[in-house]
Amino acid sequence: MIKVEWFYWLCGLFFVLIALQVVNDRSNPKRLGSAAFWGILGVSFGYGTFVVNKQAPAWLLGIAVIGLAVLAGSGFPGRGHEQTTTPAERVRFADRFGNKLFLPALVIPVVAATFGAWLAKVKVGNQLLLQSGSATIIGLGVASLLALAVGMLILKPKSPAVPLHEGRRLLEHIGWAAILPQMLATLGLLFNASGVGKAVGRVTDHLVPKGSLIAAVALYCIGMAVFTIIMGNAFAAFPVMTAAVGWPLLVEQFDGTPAIVFAIGMLAGFCGTLCTPMAANFNLVPAALLEMKDQYGPIKAQIPTAVPLLACNIALMYVFAF
Repeated sequence: MIKVEWFYWLCGLFFVLIALQVVNDRSNPKRLGSAAFWGILGVSFGYGTFVVNKQAPAWLLGIAVIGLAVLAGSGFPGRGHEQTTTPAERVRFADRFGNKLFLPALVIPVVAATFGAWLAKVKVGNQLLLQSGSATIIGLGVASLLALAVGMLILKPKSPAVPLHEGRRLLEHIGWAAILPQMLATLGLLFNASGVGKAVGRVTDHLVPKGSLIAAVALYCIGMAVFTIIMGNAFAAFPVMTAAVGWPLLVEQFDGTPAIVFAIGMLAGFCGTLCTPMAANFNLVPAALLEMKDQYGPIKAQIPTAVPLLACNIALMYVFAF
């Protein structure tokens, strides 16, 4: 069986290598704290396997997460010397390779979709080829490695370490926000485990007119968008709103089709993603990478799309889920 843990270990190794690069970069005034940030993150990927298998205490991983938060709050990680191409070299490469530059990016969705839709069902003997429930993530990992190989074949860089240098450059531009999606998704699970979903459910009982399907659908979709705006991640909002409205009202009370209800509910949450600076990896990071004068420019451009799209999601769920 191909296990998803292998790709988590590979991610951890990548961050550890980044930490080693950073600690040796004398041009980075924050090199020690930055190296600690990426190193702790990398080791956590590997250590998490032992926590899941109940072979190691989870509290150490909790301390690591707190350590990451303290380092981020203290201004780490910082940026050092960039080993990359010049603007003139990039223009020359673009003219030389043309549309071939898009091939690595196109490999990723094609391979990931193949794994999720087809290889997820393949068995070797009596055992699934891919770890059950993780086919899409495994496919994403394999697709990323294949895309790296395709990029190396096309560009033929002088050093095999070029992808590592470019990975570090992008990470240092993004900073601590690189791990924000994981943090926010975990926050959603913690909210649900602490009973926030049930508390929200009690509030919604007073807001939704008894027997009104359209009101329940609107509340779920708008709630997904609002919680996503607050938490910055639709995956974090999903367990809260689903426990409060999605399952008890739309599925159990109104007999909605779970797959349609929850899929469109996530799309409603993504409408909130377009409107919030909390979704830093979607909205603030691109502004920083593109060196935009207005760091909130992406959000301002996306709101006119997000609002009517939310209304469309409400209509789609009302029509097709019941």
